[in-house]
Amino acid sequence: MRKAAGFTLLEIIIVLAIGAVIYTLILGVPLRGGTSADLKAAARSLASGLREAQTTAMATRRDASLLIDLDARQFTIAGDKRARKLPDGIELKLDTAESEVAGEHRGGIRFYPDGSSTGGRITVSAGERKYLVDVDWLTGRVSIE
Repeated sequence: MRKAAGFTLLEIIIVLAIGAVIYTLILGVPLRGGTSADLKAAARSLASGLREAQTTAMATRRDASLLIDLDARQFTIAGDKRARKLPDGIELKLDTAESEVAGEHRGGIRFYPDGSSTGGRITVSAGERKYLVDVDWLTGRVSIE
């Protein structure tokens, strides 16, 4: 009697399970940290906060700034005591005027009553993905790249 050629159901299930584990590991590596949605939400939240600080400065005719704590991943706007938390798993980097640096991991971007600002850039990243939230010093224009 000849045995039929082919694979048993158990062998096929084992191969599929191993493939699923490898597939999960490969796709899971870039997803550690913030997701694309978290990055975009953080960049939009920061841009919104910066625009709010600019509007506050123009409406009150006084300087207003957005202060950011890079370690805690949160920011506050002058005149508003509540801290706005950004998603975990993302990295932040602040490039701003030296006069606005409040510590090694804290700083801000200041807006003046005429709408201009000290200018700066906040980089929101996770792995290879990143968004740049830029503030033009002359016009105070906030943009996301």
